[in-house]
Amino acid sequence: MPKPRFEVIKQHIIDKIEKGSWVSGDTVPSENQLSEQFLVSRMTARRALSELTQSGVLERIQGAGTFVAEQLPTGSLLEIRNIADEIAERGHSHKAEVLCLEERISDEKMRHLLALNAGQKYWFSRVLHFENNLPIQLEERFVNAKLVPDYLQQDFSQITPGAYLTQVTPLSEADHWIEAINGSSKVCKLLAMKKNTHCLKVSRRTYSRKKNAKTKQLDIVNFAYLYHPGDRYRLGGHLNF
Repeated sequence: MPKPRFEVIKQHIIDKIEKGSWVSGDTVPSENQLSEQFLVSRMTARRALSELTQSGVLERIQGAGTFVAEQLPTGSLLEIRNIADEIAERGHSHKAEVLCLEERISDEKMRHLLALNAGQKYWFSRVLHFENNLPIQLEERFVNAKLVPDYLQQDFSQITPGAYLTQVTPLSEADHWIEAINGSSKVCKLLAMKKNTHCLKVSRRTYSRKKNAKTKQLDIVNFAYLYHPGDRYRLGGHLNF
């Protein structure tokens, strides 16, 4: 099956950047130019440019045009997205290595993170995500076992934990916090960073109403720590008002 035309345009732009034909700051052809070049509508060209802007490949400046962005992998600051989808939108390959997947018993910390009582079980996973074989995210996730009973039976080298949780417990709300920290020696080693260099740490708690649709009560589904190399990753987004 042939690729959608907007995907063809996206791949054309990505190829130009990866081959060095277009570098950071270079102007990218306009929607009109791309629509004429690829014989598509302006809407199709606009979709290609918008998706590459959202994934951090391009930068659009109102009244000035579209430019090649500094090529750092970019995650969304404004929405919760699957890391595998982010990487695919940049035209790169994703793979995941499952470092830990096990049952644990809650302690005082879990009362704060998941609202569990001491002695209740929960699931823990640690997954390392790679972009073009370079580690880009270390994910540590604490999951409410009662809400997601089959979590330990999943192959998280094939589907990301985030994507699976979204399927079985649709997201209703989320809290998240972002901070720069000095990575521990373990985190730095896993992310192929020099010791004591900065990490971008995202802490995120997600909620779902799936089990309580009638009462609209929110259940905490999971709490995750997401670590990224500070010099190879950034968070961003575009706001419309």
